[in-house]
Amino acid sequence: MSEQVQEQIPHNLLKERLQLRNPSATLQCVAKLQNYKLVFGNPNGVFSERWHGGVASIEPNAKGTVWGVVWRMNTADLASLNRQEGVNSGVYSPVMINLLCGDRTLTCRTYIMVNRVQAPPSPHYLKVIMMGAEQNKLPTSYQNKLKSIKTNKYDGPLPVMDEIHAALKKSKKEST
Repeated sequence: MSEQVQEQIPHNLLKERLQLRNPSATLQCVAKLQNYKLVFGNPNGVFSERWHGGVASIEPNAKGTVWGVVWRMNTADLASLNRQEGVNSGVYSPVMINLLCGDRTLTCRTYIMVNRVQAPPSPHYLKVIMMGAEQNKLPTSYQNKLKSIKTNKYDGPLPVMDEIHAALKKSKKEST
């Protein structure tokens, strides 16, 4: 087995979405990141063709808290994860953060958007985040906060949603 890497991203909450490109990802814990807030936008103002709206990132905020999950994955999937997050094209930059996982402090890799220009997420993108929050039983108050986020109201098709729905269907079939 290859070396393991711990990774936490507030927008990769849904297991089936993350495992589309990173099959070794397994849930380690629900985690709390203090002194940060969840934000949405586009890197350098460049529109996300995949999601048709702003995508998630975090930024420092003295009063903020972001809930997410810590995934453990093989380092063999790191290149795929970096591609998914657009590291080579300057969308996100990987950083190491300290967060609370129960009563433990973990140092994990996450991604922060480069030169974020504020933009609301598409309803599809926010739905995937909310599905992951529910799947991983993030605090109800945080789930309610996610539900209150205003979207850009885009209602067209997104091919990535077809992939996610197929993965969810497969996962449901395998668990029964």
